[in-house]
Amino acid sequence: MNIREATEGDLPRLMELYFQLSQLGETPEKEPHEPTMAECEALQELRSDPCSTCFVIEVDGRIEGSCTLYVLPNLSHGGRPFAIVENVVVDEGSRGSGCGQLLMQHAEARARAAGCYKVALTSNRRRANAHRFYQRLGFAPTHHGFTKYFSK
Repeated sequence: MNIREATEGDLPRLMELYFQLSQLGETPEKEPHEPTMAECEALQELRSDPCSTCFVIEVDGRIEGSCTLYVLPNLSHGGRPFAIVENVVVDEGSRGSGCGQLLMQHAEARARAAGCYKVALTSNRRRANAHRFYQRLGFAPTHHGFTKYFSK
């Protein structure tokens, strides 16, 4: 298994994975799609922003999962930054293989190396298996989150 930063060439596979992820959320996509110009530009922005990194995990050269790590400046906790992990997804056929655990451990190690005082994430309330997975990794359900979606 190999973990690396996502590149533009990874976008078609990432769109497949994000489609799988969307099926478990509040706003499921109707069908997988090719990367749009906006998604290509978003990845370029992520790659150029020193505070964000989109990781992929490969098994035998095929991307089986991804997550994005954001390390953000902070005024509390002695000015130590904090990290947020978003868009955590492992291909349906690879769940339980250890890919997700390695990906999350990698993101956590990067957050620690950046001096973060915590790493946080959100998970859709309906994703009970994901909640158990995060708890096995040492995450605790500490807050009650709220989301407000904007129309396009």
